[in-house]
Amino acid sequence: MRITFVGAAGGVVTGSCHLLEAQGKRVLLDCGMVQGSRQAEAQNLEPFPFDAAAIDALVLSHAHIDHIGRVPLLVKRGFNGPIFAQAATCDLLPIMLLDAASLAEGAAERGNRNLAPGAAELVPLYTKDDVAAVLKLLRPLAYDTAAEIFPGLELRLHEAGHILGSATLEVRSVEAGAAGVAAAANPGARTLLFSGDIGVHGTPILRDPAPPPATDLVLMESTYGDRNHKDRLSTVAEIGDIFAQAHASGGNVLIPAFSVGRSQELLYWFAEHFVDWHLDQWQIFIDSPMAAKVMGVYDQHQDLFDPDAVKVWAGRTKPFQLPNLRISATGDDSKAINDIHGGAIIIAGSGMANGGRIRHHLQHNLANPAAHVIFVGYQADGTLGRLLVNGLKHVKLFGVDIPVNAKIHTCGGLSAHADQQALLEWYASIPNRPPVALVHGEDPARDVLAAKLRDLYHVDVVLSQPGMVREV
Repeated sequence: MRITFVGAAGGVVTGSCHLLEAQGKRVLLDCGMVQGSRQAEAQNLEPFPFDAAAIDALVLSHAHIDHIGRVPLLVKRGFNGPIFAQAATCDLLPIMLLDAASLAEGAAERGNRNLAPGAAELVPLYTKDDVAAVLKLLRPLAYDTAAEIFPGLELRLHEAGHILGSATLEVRSVEAGAAGVAAAANPGARTLLFSGDIGVHGTPILRDPAPPPATDLVLMESTYGDRNHKDRLSTVAEIGDIFAQAHASGGNVLIPAFSVGRSQELLYWFAEHFVDWHLDQWQIFIDSPMAAKVMGVYDQHQDLFDPDAVKVWAGRTKPFQLPNLRISATGDDSKAINDIHGGAIIIAGSGMANGGRIRHHLQHNLANPAAHVIFVGYQADGTLGRLLVNGLKHVKLFGVDIPVNAKIHTCGGLSAHADQQALLEWYASIPNRPPVALVHGEDPARDVLAAKLRDLYHVDVVLSQPGMVREV
């Protein structure tokens, strides 16, 4: 087996993509979109460093856009093989990709209105028709069930605990016809383990990450390789305190949140603390049609919930049916929220504030010292979210310069990514302590994690770079 690192390598978190060659087949692991600054996102238009038509199959770890966002482009450029993913990921995929296609089509249309004479017409990265072509290729899989995707090439998905349907990918190369046979009976078998994004133990709704199996090489995410998160329950209490401050000052609370995972978790905590946070005093808005559709997928896959979530869903105050929850379906619904100057909790995408409806709400609230903005997830370098967290004093939104007078809060304890300690514990649970290739991490996060792994486990660790090849 041979792995070539393509994306989320070289100190970059987004754009996850790795090319595996085994048994004469070329299998792509993830095909994600690069996110961050305008310069970083321009990379999405560049050619793939491989022939898309020569890829035999694609395996997806989960449905976040930095892991699936270029799949329609892959198909548009010639890929026509099967796309394997956990069943819930297959259900989330059209929601995420149709939204991305709509944004791309809208951006191209707006840009073409003001084209300079003789300039080439802007073309969207991909369209809704390209997404429709993707959906025909989906092959849903269950967790913990070996699937022989090609003769001698076996795929097994393990619970990653990151978002609904997230998986750690185990790919095993064996003698043809030996799929499902124990490793001890196949001394020539080789195994690659791709962590995907590893979740946090105790995350509500989701089951904990499954113990990883023995492997010959692990591709391991390193997003938070240099730090540990705040205690989750302390972070939840902090959010309650911010609501109390905001209620006293009379302002709105804005929460940029990812449509898959974070928005649903927030509603879970709102249901748990509806009384003691006095949430009946607020108007609560999910201003994200995509998040609303994702909520429907969650309801369809309650078999993937942890036991506590099963009890909550059976309780009186259901997370997705709070009495004062309003879901903004249309653009007019979203615009109407901007007439509310206090007493509203607004959850909207994008989670990094680099697009979506949250930017309109920031435009109307950032100048207000009574307003509060809570960041509850990872903020990639170059995004508006990262800039605000770092203390940006003025921001230009929709051509208007706006002073940042609102109070900015970072509640990092709700991260869906394992922190340094959890990453080390996850690796330590692999039975044979294999060599590691770190992916999906900025520098110095992966540098620090690499040093820890070498010091604690005396293991061979490489820092992935685009184009680097590693034999398994």
